Amino acid sequence: MAGALPATDWLDGCVVTDDKGFLKTGGDLGSEDLAGRHWPLARTPHSLETSLPGVFAVGDVRSGSMKRVASAVGEGAAAVALVHRTLREQGGGERQT
Repeated sequence: MAGALPATDWLDGCVVTDDKGFLKTGGDLGSEDLAGRHWPLARTPHSLETSLPGVFAVGDVRSGSMKRVASAVGEGAAAVALVHRTLREQGGGERQT
């Protein structure tokens, strides 16, 4: 069954996961999660953002997701908007030469 087991081993130690290995995002990240990963920003993570600023997770790999293709597509579209927002916040919206 697709999505039943996350393939997130390669992210071990980079982002916070739940007890099954799915990536925690947004409001699912508690203060302990963020403190443990040394969250460097004044703001809390955006809704699909992991414990690593600017890294987003969608679809089956995300903790609490619906594990449906349509949901993953919608989350992906939302993540694109959040990436643009994050780049604007960081002043990285324009390419530097």
